[in-house]
Amino acid sequence: MTGPSPLFTPFRLGPLMLANRFVMPAMQRGMCEAGAPKPELAAYYARRAAGGVPLIIGESAAIDHPSSTVQPTSAHINAKTASAWQGCVDAVRREGGEMLLQLWHEGALRTDGQALSPSGKASPKKDSGRAMTRAEMEEIGEGFVRSAMVAQDIGAAGVEVHAAHGYLLDQFLWHGSNVRDDGYGGPAIADRARFPAEIVRAIRAECGPDFVISLRFSQWKEVDYDARVAADCAELETLATMLREAGVDVLHCSTRRFWEPEWDGDGRNLAGWVKTLGGLPTITVGSVGLDTDVMTVFMEGRDPGARVGEAIEDLETRLAAGEFDLVAVGRALIGDPDFVKKIEARDYAAIRTFTRADLGKLEWDTSIVEEAHAG
Repeated sequence: MTGPSPLFTPFRLGPLMLANRFVMPAMQRGMCEAGAPKPELAAYYARRAAGGVPLIIGESAAIDHPSSTVQPTSAHINAKTASAWQGCVDAVRREGGEMLLQLWHEGALRTDGQALSPSGKASPKKDSGRAMTRAEMEEIGEGFVRSAMVAQDIGAAGVEVHAAHGYLLDQFLWHGSNVRDDGYGGPAIADRARFPAEIVRAIRAECGPDFVISLRFSQWKEVDYDARVAADCAELETLATMLREAGVDVLHCSTRRFWEPEWDGDGRNLAGWVKTLGGLPTITVGSVGLDTDVMTVFMEGRDPGARVGEAIEDLETRLAAGEFDLVAVGRALIGDPDFVKKIEARDYAAIRTFTRADLGKLEWDTSIVEEAHAG
């Protein structure tokens, strides 16, 4: 593309004016102790902001509820960890960036037999724990709100509600894991989206209009790559509309490979369809700069190759066409904190390519994922 790259044009997201279109998504890095970020995690985030990323999304942080996770290295966001998270927010802001903190509950992927989920299912073939009661749903919703208020109190620009990849709120969205018959599950997408939308609405009511709310969702799950939350455009429109009306500012549309069309016969990816149907800004994500998707790297131990020039050309074309608004770069930013600056300089050869060894500790206990795929 000749002329200025659309990747380096500013974008307004709620009250934020972002200098370019890059976002660093949530990626657990094993740098927390007792749920609190260590100073090296703050330095890690700040280094990516210094490398040109204007919006950093903190790693998945368990909400303020005892059922949220038993993963020993997971982050938590509550009153006890607030000061450590403030250190992250302040470090990023000193480098000219802003932070959203991601609110997460693992639901049926909890591995100690005590999981709470919509229907006691991680997938159609995998039972896990038990179905939560309506009272427990209310308590967990309140936990999301408390954690959002902690994020606001420490100066974060907003939060991202995690509703992707087969974790709790995604378990509500997916009919394969949600067969409730109380108006919060079953075949209708409007029923399955009701609880996530209620959580967003409650966060908006408590945190006000100038607090950014992102929601990350996916069609695919860690336990089923072919899963579909929305079977067609009509269901996707219902979902996106409900979330917009609840108070979401931006929808973060997770795919394994951003360049793949969501449906045959149209080149738009998931973020493109969501923007068209829902009328909200969207973030695209999925193997930006790499030729191998995240799950293949995690589950098969395969190092990806570089796929930079082709990806940037494709992203620029799609951005110029208004298909989506922002681009999340995950593993490529683990591999090279100056990825964005090098893209701006068109110095693609200087980019250090991510390897699996860069991950350190994995994002999850893989046992339930491996078992589901084996079945």
